[in-house]
This record gives sequence, C-alpha cells and structure tokens, in this order.
Amino acid sequence: MADEVLPAEVRVPAEVGEEKVMSLVDHLAELRTRLIRMVLAVAAGSAVGFVFAERVIEILVAPLPDRQVQILGPGDAFVIHLRVAVVVGVILAMPVILHQAWAFVAPGLTAEERRIVRPWVPLALFFFALGVAVAYIVLPFAVQFLLSFTGGPLRSDLAAGPYFDFVTTLFLAFGLVMEFPILLYGLSRVGIVTSARLRSSRRYVILGIAIFAAMVTPGGDIVSPTALGVTMYVLFEATIFFIARSGR
Repeated sequence: MADEVLPAEVRVPAEVGEEKVMSLVDHLAELRTRLIRMVLAVAAGSAVGFVFAERVIEILVAPLPDRQVQILGPGDAFVIHLRVAVVVGVILAMPVILHQAWAFVAPGLTAEERRIVRPWVPLALFFFALGVAVAYIVLPFAVQFLLSFTGGPLRSDLAAGPYFDFVTTLFLAFGLVMEFPILLYGLSRVGIVTSARLRSSRRYVILGIAIFAAMVTPGGDIVSPTALGVTMYVLFEATIFFIARSGR
C-alpha cells in the first residue's frame, strides 16, 4: 500500500551508509585543510630562508677547499637560492607540520592513547633538529672523503647544482629519519608493534636500515650512509628499550 511504512531494517542501511559517506567527506576535507596549512607554513619559512639564503650558502660551502662552487648556467644561482630557501622553510615550518599532523591523527585515538602519545609530539621536533645537526656535523667528513679521490687529471671544480643537491638531500634525509623512533613508539601504543616483535625482527631491521641509508644519502661516499645507519640503529635499540619500559 502507498501509506505502508517500510520496516526499520530496510531503512537503516541507507542512513548508515549516508553517515559513512559524510564522515569520509569531512575527513578528507580536514586532511586538505591540514595540508594547506602545512604548505603555507613551508612557504612562509621559505620566504625567510630566501632572505638568509646567501648566508646559509656560505655556511654550506665552508667545508670545500676554496669555499666556492661553479655556476654553469645563468639561472643556476637563483635556483640554488630557491632550493636552499625551501629546505630552510621545511626546517622552520616543522613545528607547524608536526602540530597539524597531530591535530589530524589525535581524534582517531582514544583519550588514553592521546595522553600517552602527546608528549612525543614536541620530542619529534627535537629529533628532527637533532638530525639536521648530525647532518651538519657529518657534511665536512663526507665532503673530505669524496674529494680525497681527486687529483691528477681529476680536478675538484665542483658544480653548484650537484653539490647543493647533495647537501640539501643530506640534511632532509637525516632530519626526517630521526622521526623513526617516534613512529615506532606511536605504533607500539596503538598495539601494532611490541618490543618483543621488534627484537625478533632485529636482523631484518638492520638489513633494511643498511639499504635505506645507502639509498637516501647522496654522493656515493661511505661516511654519510654509515653515520645515518649507525644513528638509525642506535635509535632503534633505544626505542625498543623505551617500549619495553612502557610495558609493551
């Protein structure tokens, strides 16, 4: 009949499905908002970095014998200033990036999980800064190692483009890799990994660290991947210790 009411079990799936679609749309909208804020923070940091790019470039070329690199094209100097500015922008924007990432993830956690993970968010910023500092320390040794193979017919007249590709990649790789223990600890708090599981996977993790360190460090020297690999392994063992202390 026309005025017959449909049973509840016929109506409920449509209503539940509609709620799920709206929830997904809202979730994607929030993700877009967070990403836009991150990009704006990087852009603002890059503007600051562009102002101080000349000084940063002087610091980065300090390990070279004559503290100079060659510009091979008319636009190379501008591109290098821009590249250095963006890397500085990412570093300066990291507090905003971490805050936005936490604000996006936190609603999906329980109150107890938020209470446990929240103190690690500022620590993530500390670890990123530590990674950048380690890269700065490693840079002169990596450059010295690579230039030790020059001589005779091989001159060390470095081109600016490849050199700053090497330097900026090195800094970002070390900074981002330092977030490794934060990720593992966060996964342990939500029950995805445990200290026992990490210990049993130690051999595979060491192999993965070695491959990863060789792939992400530029230049082909042995100093950079060795320093990165050793740092990652020490952080891995320290993370296992703290996860075990937390009862996981």
